[in-house]
Amino acid sequence: MSAESTGQNEDFLRVIRQRFRDWRGQRPFWAGLFTLLGGIPIAYFPYASLKLGHMTLSMATTAGAGSLIIGVLLVTLGLTMWFQPLVRVFAGVAAILLALVSIPVANLGGFIIGFLLSLIGGALSVSWAPGKPKAEADRTEAPVPAGAPDKADQEPWGPYDPNTHETTIDAHGGRNSAG
Repeated sequence: MSAESTGQNEDFLRVIRQRFRDWRGQRPFWAGLFTLLGGIPIAYFPYASLKLGHMTLSMATTAGAGSLIIGVLLVTLGLTMWFQPLVRVFAGVAAILLALVSIPVANLGGFIIGFLLSLIGGALSVSWAPGKPKAEADRTEAPVPAGAPDKADQEPWGPYDPNTHETTIDAHGGRNSAG
């Protein structure tokens, strides 16, 4: 294989990208990402310290353990949305509740950044629904002509004609399907 031939690498990257796109489409990906990113500032800010010259600013509070627990739970819920999409509604509601609890416990929810990201992620998770498979999406009904009557107005078995329907006497030697 020569150095100028990059066909295999491009195909490999295309396959990886398509697999990731398929994986992402089967779960609430953005909900999980927002929730995960929202948990990081909530857990980080109470333990962060900022150095300005010789002065150190620290946001350590008595609620540091609560902030850490909330942040770790939000990261876990974000990963749960990715890898267990069947529990997306529970994970979304839990993320919303933890985001609301983070306001008084974790420095205004990670200075509002973590609160907003977690709240948006939880709402996206609750509202996400799996898409239809391509086979069902491709099957569409033929367009109805403009002058045709509406299907809802017709009976599903067609117009009633007493001469075409069987009776219990004529059907199968007088026996019905229950006997």
